[in-house]
Amino acid sequence: MKALRLSANPWTIALAGMVSLGVAMGIGRFAFTPLLPMMLNDGVIDLPAASWLASANYLGYLVGALLCMAQPWLWARFPRLPSLAFTQLIRGGLLTTAVLTLAMVGSNASAWPLLRFLAGVTSGVVFVFTSGWCLSQLARLGFPSMGGFIYMGPGAGIVLSGLFASGMLAWQWTAATGWLIFGLLACVLTALVWPRLSGHDERLLPLVKKAAGEPSAAVNVGHGSFEMVWLTLSYGIAGFGYIITATFLPVIARAALPGSHWLDLFWPIFGAGVMTGAWLATRVRPGSDFRGLLLSGYLVQAFGIGISLWSPSLLGFALGSLLLGLPFTANTFFALQEVRRLRPAAAASFMGLMTATYSVGQILGPPMVAFLMHGDRTPGETFSLSLQIAMASLLVGAAVFGWMRRVYPVQPDAVSALTPDR
Repeated sequence: MKALRLSANPWTIALAGMVSLGVAMGIGRFAFTPLLPMMLNDGVIDLPAASWLASANYLGYLVGALLCMAQPWLWARFPRLPSLAFTQLIRGGLLTTAVLTLAMVGSNASAWPLLRFLAGVTSGVVFVFTSGWCLSQLARLGFPSMGGFIYMGPGAGIVLSGLFASGMLAWQWTAATGWLIFGLLACVLTALVWPRLSGHDERLLPLVKKAAGEPSAAVNVGHGSFEMVWLTLSYGIAGFGYIITATFLPVIARAALPGSHWLDLFWPIFGAGVMTGAWLATRVRPGSDFRGLLLSGYLVQAFGIGISLWSPSLLGFALGSLLLGLPFTANTFFALQEVRRLRPAAAASFMGLMTATYSVGQILGPPMVAFLMHGDRTPGETFSLSLQIAMASLLVGAAVFGWMRRVYPVQPDAVSALTPDR
């Protein structure tokens, strides 16, 4: 009964999801960014190697998302596989994130790509099933807009990791110490959220084929498969559009503003923007066209990158970081709500597809930077060109959402499924 009461509280669900994503994303994925200058300073890695190390994590994220997408087919093909609850997978993923983060301390540098790859797999699984569990539970309770709160988790993790790394840099600690602190922090947060991951309504289930002529309880809503295709591709553009700035922001800022005491605050500012944008997403009026919100989010991120390019100053980087972060997880919330509208019968699987496409965009970013560095360009010229390409891609994504709004108008009955009566 205690577990049931915990699961029935919308604030408990939202906070559990927020902490889970804070561990899996804010630490498991994004702690690498503020630690990268420390690793470079320690001489344990160079910029090209850092690009490939980041790509290993993004590749793992892709694999994790693909596993989530393929889960119904795998369970149909192998019926002996256990029907685990989403919350059991989330718990296992949080434990694994903590272990993999701690393993970065004592392992040889040759093992780092594998560790970062596995951390990416874990974060992809935790992200998809945390999103699926929380959004489903909150919609069932009549509080779908509260789903935005769970996406404050990555922003909180980014702020914490950024502030910790700033202090460690000031005290001249090594990157290994940073990995140790983040691993211990992941352990503490996992212990705090563990008892609240108690719902067992959503489970891993096989894909069930519908008999001919049998009515479906959850018909695909919208204008056909093409709308889902365009949504998926446009969402993938966001992965490519933000990743260069998000990965190399501390390095770019140090190159442009050497010796500044404010350098280490740009990453926490990005995280604060992520948290603010996720909170603002909870204030969106029910029944809104999420594609219009996605269009606006892409434009805000493109403008944020543009400010960093046009004004590589203290104010420019601070404002650019904030604007890049504001729509970061808010875009995720809007896009996954669109998935629930278009594919309510297989939302978790299509969330995996969306996350996989997003991660493909992320994977392409760092290698592009590494490739551009092999020419005659300086690091500053390389980052400038990379940011221009990223900004252009976000503008293309915004244009696609504008086109989708005209070609595929939202049907009122489809939106009502996401906003049940309380």
